[in-house]
Amino acid sequence: MKARYQFRFYPTDQQRQLLAQLFGCVRVVWNDALALCKKSVSVAGDATRTTKLPSNNDLQKLVITQAKKTDAREWLSEVSNIPLQQSVADLGVAYKNFFDSLKGKRKGKKLGSPKFKKKTNQQTARFRIGGFSIKGDEVYLAKIGNVNPIWSRKLPSAPSSVTVIKDCANRYFLSFVVEVEPIDIDAKNQSIGIDLGINTFAVMSNGEKAESPDYSKLDKKIRKLQKKLARQPKDSKRRNKTRIQIAKLHNQIADARKDFLHKLSTKIVSENQVIVLEDLNVSGMVKNCKLARAISFQGWREFRTLCEAKSQKFNRVFHVISRWEPTSQVCFECGYKWGKLDLKIRSIQCLNCGTEHDRDQNAAKNINKVGIGHCHDSKRTQREGKTGSPAHLGEVSSVSPRL
Repeated sequence: MKARYQFRFYPTDQQRQLLAQLFGCVRVVWNDALALCKKSVSVAGDATRTTKLPSNNDLQKLVITQAKKTDAREWLSEVSNIPLQQSVADLGVAYKNFFDSLKGKRKGKKLGSPKFKKKTNQQTARFRIGGFSIKGDEVYLAKIGNVNPIWSRKLPSAPSSVTVIKDCANRYFLSFVVEVEPIDIDAKNQSIGIDLGINTFAVMSNGEKAESPDYSKLDKKIRKLQKKLARQPKDSKRRNKTRIQIAKLHNQIADARKDFLHKLSTKIVSENQVIVLEDLNVSGMVKNCKLARAISFQGWREFRTLCEAKSQKFNRVFHVISRWEPTSQVCFECGYKWGKLDLKIRSIQCLNCGTEHDRDQNAAKNINKVGIGHCHDSKRTQREGKTGSPAHLGEVSSVSPRL
């Protein structure tokens, strides 16, 4: 299986200028090729009409080979040709994914059509084999020179490509694509169910809990700077300075979240043979204006992606149960279904068996139960006792809110 290894590096002043020139050429080639493609593709509502999309070879001849002979694009010959060709190839992949998404061949949320690249967004340039080489601790990039990344770990195999990245906060990274072999590690536990939340990021069926980092202080600074940015005139030096400050704060939040999710997912996958998560409708949940910001900070989808990828790496079984499973409405001990609960209710006492449950802990156990194939036997318990109406805060005898 393939994996990405990313390392930060600090280019010299001369390399910064060369990289800026490279990023600009890659961006221009992408935008020129996209402009040609948009002439043959028209989207009207859900219907997409395509006369004929130019092939990658035709686009490369038009926006690279022939463009270099013109006065307006002659500076394209000053950079390596490999990232320019790769930019056109990436555009072809983007359009293929877009059409597959429209036809229903691609799973997940529908993708939009490719967009033009901006100078203020993240900049990337990809080198294939022949455009880069690793010599000791240095990485040679064609027409850029040798750069010295900070090697935090060794590459498991020879990389097939390397992407040079400059983010919005002017940080530079090298991202290598390598082949990794599955790791065989004996699991301590047979299975685990995980219930994701906001106050507590993850509550697990074995009783453990994982608290996410506190992003509130950084979020307050971002809000303050965003108000300042809105009052500043466009294309001014002060506005650009504020924009970079906001990008740095966003990077701090993203880095803290990524570090937390990587450590948690590695711990869970390495210790358990079967990992079970619940399919959450995140896109629908963020429509709640009061919880949208808090939900977006958690990174539930990123955590699911990491668990799924690492399950393949460690030869684990990864399951995602349906979002319609009533995991928080059923007693784990006897299977009695008490109905929907108000979100303020954090603990409940089963009316059938009398067991008192923590809401999240009970949901995690039910997620594990459904994930390993033991479905809820709610019909038996409904015959023994009637299903109660949705519980409210006033029902102190059966439910109790957590203070």
